[in-house]
Amino acid sequence: MFDSLPHYFRKHKLSADVRTLLMLRKAMDKGLVRTLGDLFIVLRGLITTSPKDYGPFSTAFYEYFLDVDIKKGEKLESALARSKAFQDWKKDFYGEDDEQWPNLQEMVDQYLDQVHLTSFDIQKILSGQDILNEDNPNQTDDDREEEFGEGQRDIDTAADYRDIPLEEILKRMEQVAQQQRRRHEGGDHWIGAYGRSPYGHSGAAFGGVRVGGSGGGKMARRVINNFNYYPVDTKAILSDDNINAALASLKGIEDETAEKELDIEKTIKEGLKQGGIFLPYEKEKIYNKVQVVVMIDNGGFSMHPYIKTVTKLFSKMKLRFTHDFKVYYYHNTIYGGAYSDARRRDFVPLEKILQLDKNYSVFIIGDADMAPYELTQSSQEGWQELKKRFKRIAWLNPMHQRVWSMSTTVNWIRNVIPMFTLTPDGIEKAVELMNKKRKFNRKR
Repeated sequence: MFDSLPHYFRKHKLSADVRTLLMLRKAMDKGLVRTLGDLFIVLRGLITTSPKDYGPFSTAFYEYFLDVDIKKGEKLESALARSKAFQDWKKDFYGEDDEQWPNLQEMVDQYLDQVHLTSFDIQKILSGQDILNEDNPNQTDDDREEEFGEGQRDIDTAADYRDIPLEEILKRMEQVAQQQRRRHEGGDHWIGAYGRSPYGHSGAAFGGVRVGGSGGGKMARRVINNFNYYPVDTKAILSDDNINAALASLKGIEDETAEKELDIEKTIKEGLKQGGIFLPYEKEKIYNKVQVVVMIDNGGFSMHPYIKTVTKLFSKMKLRFTHDFKVYYYHNTIYGGAYSDARRRDFVPLEKILQLDKNYSVFIIGDADMAPYELTQSSQEGWQELKKRFKRIAWLNPMHQRVWSMSTTVNWIRNVIPMFTLTPDGIEKAVELMNKKRKFNRKR
């Protein structure tokens, strides 16, 4: 394990050899090393002899474990900031809106904290070469050895693929992709999530290839955001894996609208024919009109896992639909209004929201699960007024539908506002309902 690590330290004029690895093994046997942060501390104690060695040590350590190219004389923060791993993490964690990003130093510190506290056990790192030797890349996707599950799995072991050429890993991934027919979680073979496979995301594989999703230990050598490699489950809760499918479902909210306008050319032409008697002629002007309101519950602990993905989805939507798009935030439920900023400082009274064009499509995103006393009479009236004003309104809930009936507040809200799961499939059904409302309104 870590056989090539001493070479990285010697490259930076630090003393490290096979004895370093033997001493590291002893420290692991004594239970002193369980996370990457522990590994950093123990190795620094074994290799450095004075504070002047700390800089070269950090450079070698992050080059090896995070594939960070630190140029001569460059600060670690700067090198990390331009690394692909950090850039991907920053977008995953903070979204695309750079106005809401904290300062660079704070983000780098937060990134390193997460990397050092990686969830798998360093002591149990397996040989990636041994895993590939025992694996058949042409295995058909018809057995059920790797159970499909919902949500994150606990990972207590990792695999090290860094000594395997990247080209070999990419070639095997192509072979596996040709056989894969469904989504997988856990395990060492498929392109999936929460496992030790060298390709996938949110798992524990040093030197692998991240495909979609977010990183696990931030150790990938290559990031591929090509969803052809990763079958999309449209019934799965909204995540980075199926966000593009969700965006496709939202395309249906475009509203083709016709308005009357003066047909100047025909009015003049016909007027000349009538000896100067000009009667106005009208024509229809047809254009696509998009009016969307999104209301996001971004305050509770239960909603925290979904906020980044939800924000990313509607940020993409805002870039694609540049017509009329408004976002409001609330915590658990509305109390006389909502907020126009994510920090919930700029309060917007409900009366002002209700003054918007009634043809807006309104998406409310939240689990709707709270203590019954929180859903006050005033709050109930607020949701009812929104439903009365906006006919095209839908609630998207990240909770599994099977548990909705167990919550008093969810049951009350779903009886007022149509509720769907926060999945690409649920979003598509919500849009279909809005389109039916649109046709109904036109007939009237």
